[in-house]
Amino acid sequence: MSHGPRSGLTAVSSALLAMSRHLEVRDVLKTIVASARELLDAQYAALGVPDDHGGFAQFVVDGVSDEQWKAIGPLPRQHGILAAMLHEATPERLGDVRKDPRFGGWPSAHPDLVDFLGLPIRDGEEVLGALFLANKNCEKPAGGCGFTADDEELLGILAQHAAIALTNARLYERSRELTIAEERSRLAHELHDAVSQKLFSLRLTAQAATALVDRDPARAKGELHQVATLAAEAADELRAAVVELRPAALEEDGLVATLRTQIQVLDRAHGARVTFTGRGVKALPAAQEEAMLRVAQEALHNALRHSGADHVDVTLHRRGSGTVLRITDDGGGFDPRTVRRAGRHLGLVSMRDRASGTGGRLTVRSAPGEGTTIEMEVPGG
Repeated sequence: MSHGPRSGLTAVSSALLAMSRHLEVRDVLKTIVASARELLDAQYAALGVPDDHGGFAQFVVDGVSDEQWKAIGPLPRQHGILAAMLHEATPERLGDVRKDPRFGGWPSAHPDLVDFLGLPIRDGEEVLGALFLANKNCEKPAGGCGFTADDEELLGILAQHAAIALTNARLYERSRELTIAEERSRLAHELHDAVSQKLFSLRLTAQAATALVDRDPARAKGELHQVATLAAEAADELRAAVVELRPAALEEDGLVATLRTQIQVLDRAHGARVTFTGRGVKALPAAQEEAMLRVAQEALHNALRHSGADHVDVTLHRRGSGTVLRITDDGGGFDPRTVRRAGRHLGLVSMRDRASGTGGRLTVRSAPGEGTTIEMEVPGG
């Protein structure tokens, strides 16, 4: 069988390996679509995951530029050929999709599709999505389809493995949601304990100051200074918790925009100057973006709470074939050789685990009185 520039067992193997490499649903969908289009040498490919309301929860395309996709407009509904693949769960191979009686037209900015090959992605009886290709790059028989029965068979094999990859990705995301829920619960308990202690101390100190106002104004003044300090610490606890508990809009906004927004909030909330620069970084796999965000949050929390820094600078940039996140502060620093104490106190173990868990590495440079630099590097981007 011949299937364009990449044919044979090697091409199929590469496509299947690419699908199994990702754990995030969105990444898996993109890989399925790109692999199918390349493997069968088509001009366009798309994959729609249905929702429960007659539309698509997700719809991924390959072969269409971002500008074209924006011009096309809202996601399609489940009608025509797409509905047939989803509801009748049967393959469709057409010489000219526009001549099919079920064809309902498309927006003016939509590319012109002619020959068409589509089929459902199924997990048992459940239809997970509809995968289709259009405009095969080949000579078409007069009035016929460029896609062959062999192409249909090959796409069917790809769809079977796509179902496995998609199911695994869904299970992974559900597992991660449970982990996030547990983490939020832990943070809520920590917040309650820390702030409750601060407020209890603040109340006792305020009561002491009240009792001393008439008979010892100097001591009362000292107690009031302590009240101010405790109130500031409680406010810091709340600010840190709000930033960490706030859902990160990574999927919608991406890592650069999410970091920029959170750092603007921290800059307004703290006395230290907090700045961010992001340049030349493309989208990373979702797991890497989440890990980088969490490392940045942990490092910023340390710098703003413990280092006494006047300035904290965060940068995200390309280096060689990888992406580097760097958080630098001009605070008091520490001795990295005291790994056990510093690691427990500053969350370095957690940060290293996050970095290594996504194929990256974490570097810590610090010295007493010389500030701290934490750097996380991951491949890609």
